[in-house]
Amino acid sequence: MNNLPILIITGRPAAGKSEVIDFLKKADPKERLERFHIADFEELDDFVYVWETFEIDDMLTKHGKPRIWTDEKYWFKDHFIWNLYMERINLEYRKKLARDPNYHDKKTTLVEFARGGDNGIYEALSYLHEDILRRVHLMYIRVSYEESVRKNHRRARKGQEDSILFHSLPDEKMEFYYKSNDWDKLEAKDSNFIEVKGFKIPYAVFENEPEKTLDPKLIGDELERVAKKLWSMKSRS
Repeated sequence: MNNLPILIITGRPAAGKSEVIDFLKKADPKERLERFHIADFEELDDFVYVWETFEIDDMLTKHGKPRIWTDEKYWFKDHFIWNLYMERINLEYRKKLARDPNYHDKKTTLVEFARGGDNGIYEALSYLHEDILRRVHLMYIRVSYEESVRKNHRRARKGQEDSILFHSLPDEKMEFYYKSNDWDKLEAKDSNFIEVKGFKIPYAVFENEPEKTLDPKLIGDELERVAKKLWSMKSRS
C-alpha cells in the first residue's frame, strides 16, 4: 500500500485547508499517489455538519420550536457541539470500514476541521475513535491569526455562505473562537508526534505564510515536502 490511510488537515480558518484539498482533487491520480501518497480520496469535513446545524435550528424556528444548538445569530449555546462534530466524523468513517474492511487498499480519507482555544485541537483529536487514531497522520497548515483574518475576508462570496471554499466568519466570531489555538503547545512537546489516548499521531507542518495556496506549483512543492516527512514516519507511528 503506497497511500496514507487517513490524513487530517487542520489549521486556522482560511489557512488553506480547502485549497490544498481542491488541488488534490485536480491532481493526476498517479502523480497524487506517487508524490503525495494520497490515493483516490473521500472527505470528512466538519463544516458540512456546522452548516447543517444552522439549517436545522432555522427550520425549528420556522415552525415555532426552540432552537437546539445555536441562537438566532448562530452562536453556539454549548461547547460540546464541537465534539459532537468529531463523533459525526467517527460515525461516517466507521460506516466506510463496515461496508469494506479493505477500504484503505484503494482509498485515503481526508479529515478537515479548524479549532481554536487553549485546548481546541487536542480536544478534537481526543474525541476520535481508535479506528481513526491507529491509522491517522496529520498536517497542520500554519498561518498567523492576522493572516487567517485577512484570508477569511478575501474568500467570502455573498450567496455562497454554505460553500466549502467560500464560506467565511464574522470578525467577532473569528476573534472569539480562533484568536488563539494550542498548536504551538502541541508542537513544543514533540516535533514529530502528538500522543492521544496511547496512539502516536505523526504530524508535519505545511508553512503557508507567505501564502502558497494561490499557486499550484507552490502548493505541490510544499505538500510534497510534508508528505515525504509523514511517509517516512508511517512505519514508526
